[in-house]
Amino acid sequence: AEFTPMPEADARHALGALLVRVAKADGAYLFQEIEEIDHLLADMYGLNAVEAARMRAECERLEHAMPDTAELAHILSCDVTSGERDTLVKALWLVADADGQRHDTEQQVVAIATQTFGMSPEAAAALRS
Repeated sequence: AEFTPMPEADARHALGALLVRVAKADGAYLFQEIEEIDHLLADMYGLNAVEAARMRAECERLEHAMPDTAELAHILSCDVTSGERDTLVKALWLVADADGQRHDTEQQVVAIATQTFGMSPEAAAALRS
């Protein structure tokens, strides 16, 4: 396997790391979730499939290196507009729901993130499709 360098803890990678954290929160990191993360990263940042997979690998490293969810969310919240925030929260929910099951552990990660963004639980819940 090629070595994946530790990415800069910028907003893009912090978001990716949060998506990975939501996916892993239930103790299973499933193909559907990985696929959803790649798809979201590709969409949001205009990446092709290979670039998205590479970025996700970097985000996995960052997620592993930064155990504090609020800290990851804080990096993001410093760098996003309120319009972008809704898109990010929708993305977190898409990953949470990608395996077809709703786990409390995944919801907790989203709750910590949205709280850090200064969003009410109701506003966050309303963004879940």
